[in-house]
Amino acid sequence: MSAVVRIGLFIGLFFSLAPVLAQPSVASSTDDYPNRYIRLVVPYAAGAAPDVVARILGEKIGLNVGQRVLLENHGGGGGAIGSALVAKALPDGYTLLLNTAAHAAYPFFNKNLPYDPLKDLAPVSILAKNFGYLLVINPSLPVKSVSNLISLAKANPGSLKFGTAGLGSAMQMAAELMNYLSKVKMTPIHYTGVPAALTDIISGQIELGFPAVASGLPLVKAGRLRVLAISSDKRWSKMPDIMTLAEAGIKGYRYVGWYGLWVPGSTAPGLITKIQNEVVKAGKDPVIHQKFDSQGLELVGSTPQELAKLTEEEFALNKKLTQSMGIIAE
Repeated sequence: MSAVVRIGLFIGLFFSLAPVLAQPSVASSTDDYPNRYIRLVVPYAAGAAPDVVARILGEKIGLNVGQRVLLENHGGGGGAIGSALVAKALPDGYTLLLNTAAHAAYPFFNKNLPYDPLKDLAPVSILAKNFGYLLVINPSLPVKSVSNLISLAKANPGSLKFGTAGLGSAMQMAAELMNYLSKVKMTPIHYTGVPAALTDIISGQIELGFPAVASGLPLVKAGRLRVLAISSDKRWSKMPDIMTLAEAGIKGYRYVGWYGLWVPGSTAPGLITKIQNEVVKAGKDPVIHQKFDSQGLELVGSTPQELAKLTEEEFALNKKLTQSMGIIAE
């Protein structure tokens, strides 16, 4: 892409004023953990796919450990705002972060990110991988296929607008990859979360977006959105008639998302192991598997090392992708 896309993430003022998620004291022992409620921060608005994942797992983990898992939605900054709050929280095991693959994209959109995703947050587990993102459009848009959409975008450079859940979010990266591989220019419109972006697609304020299956499928079934393709490298069994973007003519296209769990960076290894064990235990429940499958998600449950490796791989991919697209962090 020849034109340089300059994208800034103006959240410094927020962080200078926002309070840290305080807890009474740092746990000195893992023996009685947890002995009070746990805060699970989702850095996106309620109703988005990460929120769905958090509610399913959080409820099960809470039942297993005998303590409440309280969800807190802190949307904004494509997820960076909520992530920073957890990075600055006490490392006592009572403040957790559930985030998406966007965790590995923030530094490429904001050079002054107020925390280091690799150092200030410690990995716990890969929670799930999704079956892809749906390319959805407003039903009134006069296109019937991905090739029609690309032709319209080429005929009107920059006029088609796609919604994102914020700078660097998976919704943006999925669309930017389409821009890059199709050699078209569509304009990102950033929102504080997936629901707000989908609302504007439905109302016709913008034309398209790439929500995760969990967020987009109910609206597709209701006829409020039209789906053209899925971002994965193979078709989803529950929507076998929907082709992949690669099948639709965008050679080499593949974009799938994942969800992970992190804690503040200096959390004791013993606490991380306890939390990771509870994630794995919850994942063994067949009811949880069924709930995830119905949302287009594959339950994982990994070691902290596996999440660390995946994050590093995603960092390398995002670096290559943003450089090729001419995106400059500001």
